[in-house]
Amino acid sequence: MGLVFMSYIVMGIVMALASGFIGAEATRAFFVFGDSLVDNGNNNFLATTARADSPPYGIDFPTGIPTGRFSNGLNIPDFISLQLGSEPTLPYLSPQLNGLRLLVGANFASAGVGILNDTGIQFANIIRMFSQLDNFQDYQRRLSFVIGEEQTQRRVNEALVLITCGGNDFVNNYYLVPNSARSRQFTLPNYVNYLISEYKKLLRRLYDLGARRVLVTGTGPLGCAPAELAQRGRNGKCSTELMRAASLFNPQLVQMIKELNAELGSDIFIAANTQEMHNNFIMNPQAYGFETSKVACCGQGPYNGFGPCNMASNLCPNRDTYVYWDPFHPSERANNLIVQDMLSGTTKYMYPMNLSTILALDSRN
Repeated sequence: MGLVFMSYIVMGIVMALASGFIGAEATRAFFVFGDSLVDNGNNNFLATTARADSPPYGIDFPTGIPTGRFSNGLNIPDFISLQLGSEPTLPYLSPQLNGLRLLVGANFASAGVGILNDTGIQFANIIRMFSQLDNFQDYQRRLSFVIGEEQTQRRVNEALVLITCGGNDFVNNYYLVPNSARSRQFTLPNYVNYLISEYKKLLRRLYDLGARRVLVTGTGPLGCAPAELAQRGRNGKCSTELMRAASLFNPQLVQMIKELNAELGSDIFIAANTQEMHNNFIMNPQAYGFETSKVACCGQGPYNGFGPCNMASNLCPNRDTYVYWDPFHPSERANNLIVQDMLSGTTKYMYPMNLSTILALDSRN
């Protein structure tokens, strides 16, 4: 009787593993690189001040507890995962990312990073962009032990990839302090040119590592974040210098992507103009059901734009009516609206095509 019972248990485990494998195989893998806008919790495992692992972060997450996401709930990668029909990607550093769970993909992002290695140095131990790409290479080695090298290469080639960085190179580098090292080295236009050239190297490396369908986001309207309204804005107006930085960076990013795709002979990289997406509800929040785009839900001081978001902060009762969750990061509802624009937006928002078109095209191959 005991042997029969044990055989049923073993059979159940095998079937569960098999169904998990089939389910993961049926959905597209998803890989995420970048900064705090897309970090799902890697920084929880690092000795850094750039963390979101304490309340009230995660207050609207399904579990109601902080996960390391810089959000009251879901972030942009989570909403993309929902569109792919898959579970959210685990942080690369999570001990749970092993075995068949590797098939889902992985999130390599780390809050505080930028395109440049010297961005975010005040946060100490964060995973720089080239290190994130090194981790992607190591991930592929680990996955190959599970499904073999050939299937690993195929899974990576067919995956959707999201990369989000650039904002910190302005906020936490060029404009971090008056007369910063980079601002003494470069005029703003020349600094933007340098960032774009360095970003291109990152995208090239991503391609060399097997990525064949990559969403590349620009910066949001940097000068309109509550932190910048509190520190640099005048009478509730967005910071002119940071808005100038975004307006220089984003069009050049689109142009660089056009050139890179031409060099590669295929639409590998898709530019997501998150500045335009944000602008919609920052300039006219009421039209999108928000009460305010100036004040953060969680924070301190003017516009709730100072200090970390913690239990001592002001906290709004209804997060859905705020564009910004904390001094820098969009609320869950704003993140959802951004992903809806990625899905169905015109070429004003997504170039050369939107995410729905990508998913439809790739499903036929």
